[in-house]
Amino acid sequence: MMFKIASSPHNHSQKKTSAIMRTVIFACIPGALAQFYFFGAGNLIHIAMACAVALFCEAFILSLRDKPVRKHLLDYSALLTAVLLGLSLPPLAPWWITVIGTAFAITVVKQLYGGLGSNPFNPAMAGYVLLLVSFPLQMTMWLPPESIQHIDLTFFDSLSVIFTGFTTEGYSVNQLRMNIDGITMATPLDTLKTDLTLGLTTAESMTKSVFGAYGGLGWEYINLGFLLGGLYMLKTGVIKWQIPVAVLGSMAFIAIGGSIIDADQAAPPMLHLFSGATMMAAFFIATDPVSASTTDKGRLIYGCLIGLLTYIIRTWGGYPDAFAFAVLLANMCVPLIDQLTQPKVYGHPARGTKQ
Repeated sequence: MMFKIASSPHNHSQKKTSAIMRTVIFACIPGALAQFYFFGAGNLIHIAMACAVALFCEAFILSLRDKPVRKHLLDYSALLTAVLLGLSLPPLAPWWITVIGTAFAITVVKQLYGGLGSNPFNPAMAGYVLLLVSFPLQMTMWLPPESIQHIDLTFFDSLSVIFTGFTTEGYSVNQLRMNIDGITMATPLDTLKTDLTLGLTTAESMTKSVFGAYGGLGWEYINLGFLLGGLYMLKTGVIKWQIPVAVLGSMAFIAIGGSIIDADQAAPPMLHLFSGATMMAAFFIATDPVSASTTDKGRLIYGCLIGLLTYIIRTWGGYPDAFAFAVLLANMCVPLIDQLTQPKVYGHPARGTKQ
């Protein structure tokens, strides 16, 4: 028998990398469909563009590095990065946002570090943060759910806005962001953060139309879709339970504490869990086998760190949703976390015992 030595990511499910990546992409479908239902076809268009750019950049850099292009393209890792980035972008962000973010994620964050298995940061989140910091106006143009939009948006309208800035009937993005009352809408987390600074209580803010029964209107079902996909990945053994449980558990624990201390100024736990990118980040982004911790204890610490950082930035930071920043900051801590949580070498005596 031959003993093969391979670089990370190491996965003990005995599945090929391509099969794992395909499973993760398929698991995104429920959340992507929910996003399509509530916000239109914009994200599907961005996903398609991101996939094309990702494959081109991956092939170009691989050819420069004299690596087998077809073999690496068929591991589907570039496509997964493109799908996750496309799902994270505002539906009507201009086309060049997708091109810049995807090219940076694949070319700089992934390939310049050595390709799959060598990148210290999550490529999709690194590309997202680059866009958010560089183009904050375009990256915050989220639409209200279609149920409270005053203009019906077709597939061709979405396509036209992405490439020209206007619908086929001449409406701009700012006009589309207004609800039926003519008020420009923000995301639920951003609405709550702004209202608290204006002196409103959490209960008063959550009476607005952007909030649903227990989370952001539409976002609660999008998060349920990603939760369903995440549970499927857990069942198939593609990911382990420690990271998503630690992310969601730590966030819920801190949010409960905040609500107990000051319910008028703290977002309730369910709003944290079912708004923004919570479920997608917990199951699809934080669990990246390359940039996440590799030990069982380390995964718990890593997940708790992401949950804590997300809550801190959401509550006191300058961004309403903070998972991308939290994941990248936690990626920086992974080498230390893994070093401190390495299991004891087989046969090594316990501490304090004489040899």
